[in-house]
Amino acid sequence: MLSHLRDRYGVDATAVAQASQHNDHVFRVDRGSGDPWIARVYPPARPSAGVEGDAAILRFLERHDYPAERLAVDDAVSDLDGASVLVTGFVDGGELPDGREKMAMMGDLLGRLHALEVDDSVSRPGGAAGDDPHRQGSPSQDLMAALSFLDAVDTKVARGSRGLLEHLREQVRSADTGEGLPEALLHGNLLHNPDHVLLTEQGPVAINWKAAGRGPRLADLAYLLWGAEWGDGDGVEAAVDAYRRHVEVTDHELDRLEAVMYLRPLYLTCFDFRRSVASGDQPTGNEWWWGLIDPDHISANAAATRTALRR
Repeated sequence: MLSHLRDRYGVDATAVAQASQHNDHVFRVDRGSGDPWIARVYPPARPSAGVEGDAAILRFLERHDYPAERLAVDDAVSDLDGASVLVTGFVDGGELPDGREKMAMMGDLLGRLHALEVDDSVSRPGGAAGDDPHRQGSPSQDLMAALSFLDAVDTKVARGSRGLLEHLREQVRSADTGEGLPEALLHGNLLHNPDHVLLTEQGPVAINWKAAGRGPRLADLAYLLWGAEWGDGDGVEAAVDAYRRHVEVTDHELDRLEAVMYLRPLYLTCFDFRRSVASGDQPTGNEWWWGLIDPDHISANAAATRTALRR
């Protein structure tokens, strides 16, 4: 990595270290002179065009002065033994505060993003989690990935767990992807920190844009609102109040909010179902991760959202 960056950019790269506890492809690069960089090394399975798309989105965000990480150099994408490398400036920040303040910051970031008028430089579809290089793009790709998780362990699921498998599969097949709703530039993962947002001296900054692209803005908003604590009307209200300063949620979006709120949690639940079976444990329905699609939680947060929007 150090040799590659030195040769490619003529920089005095002195040290490299993993920068994220959850993403093993993200590295901090220290330089002899100048601020550190972040290098994201994507697997060869992710086409370089996808990484070039990340760079195009970051250029767009910089032109609009949106609080996101910035490309380290104009030619920020390179090839390292078949893997695409994206270099950005290091964002010196920490985790967001918990509770209402965090949700307000996230809602503001999301509203500002969705209010941007997109152009042809950010035309690719986005919104899916983006963890599978073969399932990137619109939110519907999350459902395709979820079905592939279940198919991968189908023959290993015992009779006692097959009812859970089939019920989960049917939920995925009937899920609402938000198709036909108003579109915007989506981040795709604007919920968790510090892997997607860092709090700096200048305020919160959004990072990690591999899932970004055009798509139904409700998919982004629903995921954020789902992430509020169970029945936490205060957190939902904070996110909604901050978001609506930039974007007006339509009645049609509000009608479909609860259904769309299942979208990413179903992806995550299917991921955990596969991991459980692959590790030799047959799901019983009592595992913690079933709570990701708890209908009471989703209904409560959707109701809190409606209340906040209709104040």
